[in-house]
Amino acid sequence: MDDSREGRPRKILVILGHPRRESFCGALAGAYLEGAGSAGHQARRLDLADLAFDPDVRMPSPRDQGLEPDLARAQALILWADHLVFVYPAWWGTLPALLKGFLDRVLTPGFAFAADEADPSAWAKLLKGRSAHLLVTMDTPPWVYRFVYRQPGHQAMRRATLGFCGIGPTFISTFGPVLSSSPEQRAGWLEGVRREPLRLADRLRRDAVRRRAGAWLRLLRLQFYPMAWVAYTIGALLAWRHGGTFSPQVYWLGYLCLFLMEALTVLSNEWFDQGTDRLNHHAGPFNGGSRVLVEGELAPGSVRRAMLGLTLLLGLALAVLAALPGPAGPGPMAMLALAVLAVGYTAPPLKLSYRGLGELDVGLTHSFAAILCGGLLQSGVWRDPHLWLIGAPLFFATVAAITLSALPDHEADRMVAKRTLAVLLGRRGAALTALGFVAVAAICGVVWQQRGLFGGRSGLAVFLAIPHGLLLVRAIWRYLRRGAPCERINGIMVLALTYLLWFGIIPLAGLS
Repeated sequence: MDDSREGRPRKILVILGHPRRESFCGALAGAYLEGAGSAGHQARRLDLADLAFDPDVRMPSPRDQGLEPDLARAQALILWADHLVFVYPAWWGTLPALLKGFLDRVLTPGFAFAADEADPSAWAKLLKGRSAHLLVTMDTPPWVYRFVYRQPGHQAMRRATLGFCGIGPTFISTFGPVLSSSPEQRAGWLEGVRREPLRLADRLRRDAVRRRAGAWLRLLRLQFYPMAWVAYTIGALLAWRHGGTFSPQVYWLGYLCLFLMEALTVLSNEWFDQGTDRLNHHAGPFNGGSRVLVEGELAPGSVRRAMLGLTLLLGLALAVLAALPGPAGPGPMAMLALAVLAVGYTAPPLKLSYRGLGELDVGLTHSFAAILCGGLLQSGVWRDPHLWLIGAPLFFATVAAITLSALPDHEADRMVAKRTLAVLLGRRGAALTALGFVAVAAICGVVWQQRGLFGGRSGLAVFLAIPHGLLLVRAIWRYLRRGAPCERINGIMVLALTYLLWFGIIPLAGLS
């Protein structure tokens, strides 16, 4: 849908899915059509009860079963429309058989979606650009349908059917219980439906704002920021404990710099990794980027402007940090070096992930470098051995996680010459390398405890990381026994990312 034209008159197809035209659903369909005409929209009505078609798919694929003339006309109407209104009762919690059979026959491969035969988990949504509204009647109280039954029919239509084909947003209006409703209540429902077409432009505008905000949030990938903050805070607390002068002003301004460089890094990764992201059939919550750019959810120009804005803000924040009187010392220069390393993961001229140095870069920037910046800003010294001891297990656990995250991206990365460890060593070699990093991180944690780096419960908590590490090793080993396939490994990634938390939270608790 062209979001800039949401206020234009729309072509609306009202589909009555009730098997009886003379029903309250039929009255709702008529009310919507009347309102659409008054609002200046083009509207047509399709009553499924009047169509002659076989509702059963009798061939191995719906595409192999010839369409009856009425179904061919229905497909043409769906292509004509840019807003679909389905009016039907919720029977046994879901759709009437007539509407279900209609959808089975009409939403065929090649018309509603295109399957990827090489990858069954990937498909093209062919009905994008259309929105929908479900007008659903029921005799169940709507709150029972929502909170007790969990809206099975709504979920099936909005997500598994219309959403699968690219139709969205889908708005839902529920009317019930109809059986016990009064004539006045039904008249009010009809009047509300009559006004719905007048509200369509506002509904679409609000949804567009919500979707854009959601796209920006997904693009920023805020879920990956906390560990950099933990490492930075560890450095600040360590310097304070070892004689530094803690300045809250310097601490928060330094963290602002860290946050801005993290955001800039994420956006630059999305921008410069578009080639591999477009080829990636195994993208997930922990790999393959947010896919906001490659799926066209945000305009490239807006992302470029955001990157420029973040760069300017980061430069300004670093300048203010350097100009502050107090304990910052060489911290601003360390922050600048950290920014160059972080953004250089994919951005030219460094493009470290394309030179075989990406995993090392992420490990350093999320452990030693962030700890060092936090410490130097609070009059810490880089020669403090505690800084390096505390950063070691966090470094190895982070490298293990980033190495594993590239396994599902292996095929796409290889095609664009991105030199991750998965590409350089193969999936099996990279998984074995990650397994070794997991073990080294645990060994470093035991060294913490043996050297008395953290006392009390914080020190003993290191031993809780060992069984967690063993679970991760077991999961990696099972992946290897399956032949190290190029597929999503969400379960392994959850274990890997929570494993590295131990080596950030334990020092943070011990120094607080």
